[in-house]
Amino acid sequence: MRKLGNTGLSIGPLGLGSVNFSWLTEEAESFAIMDAARDLGVNFLDTSDNYNAGKTESLIGRWFGQGGGRREQTVLATKVFSAPMEWGSSDPVKRSGSWVGPNQKGLSAKHIREACDASLKRLNTDYIDLYQMHHVDRNTRWEEIWQAMELLVQQGKVLYVGSSNFAGWHIAQAQELAKQRHFLGLASEQSVYNLMKRTVELEVIPACRAYGMAFFPYSPLAAGMLGGKPTENERGRRAFLRQSDRIDSFEELCRTIGQKPADVALAWLARQPGVTAPIVGPRTMAQFKANLAALEIELSVDVLKKLDELFPGPGGPAPEAYAW
Repeated sequence: MRKLGNTGLSIGPLGLGSVNFSWLTEEAESFAIMDAARDLGVNFLDTSDNYNAGKTESLIGRWFGQGGGRREQTVLATKVFSAPMEWGSSDPVKRSGSWVGPNQKGLSAKHIREACDASLKRLNTDYIDLYQMHHVDRNTRWEEIWQAMELLVQQGKVLYVGSSNFAGWHIAQAQELAKQRHFLGLASEQSVYNLMKRTVELEVIPACRAYGMAFFPYSPLAAGMLGGKPTENERGRRAFLRQSDRIDSFEELCRTIGQKPADVALAWLARQPGVTAPIVGPRTMAQFKANLAALEIELSVDVLKKLDELFPGPGGPAPEAYAW
């Protein structure tokens, strides 16, 4: 177990992402994966109000409804920002058949309040452990955002606040204003981080470490490219083809050490400085068990060096990465 940043909350070494639940993973298997995670100490469950138009939150709410301590033993994280939309819908102004107005997105006080209440109802709970801002809102002042979040904490609806997809300077800006308001501020940041996308090493991870925040990397397999298979969409396939030579070299290295590419990618990510717990989004129970096994893999210094050569990072934190 490890702490959620500098809070007193304990979480396991892996975060269970629910992005596939209610969409690519049927309810019965979703329930089985969440039960297995709970039994194995993976108590951090991450979701969002815009995962499949809120259907994922509703599925989790039904899982909590089975009782047995499921809610109490879960550190529940969800997100606010986007207007929840039916996945696969091409209409940008529809959400499950209803019109989405200009105030049903972003981080205005109105949307934060309404979105939180809607998530609580779907999740079948009266509080959220970690309420994450899914993206920075450049059109809303931090004074308004923090006032809305403080109210949710005072009401007992939210315990901790987190961010997702923030730049390093956004984190600093948010934390300094929270400090002025004598508020705990951000407990965590969640951002994309994997062997192929290492930009967060420049400023985001250093900012999190400086402010005592947890850091949760998502997309550990780079949308499947590090798992050895092209992604399903055309954009993903083109990206895979552009990286095919490097991916081939990566897979050859994995064969040499007798490990699967996906397992090596996750093992590398889990040991990076500043990483609290990688978030995985398994579609099947087999994938979830493989994710757990990957945490046990020890990568040698030579293998780590070869991975850095194949997938070079930005050169360290800023400004040393590009200046003296």
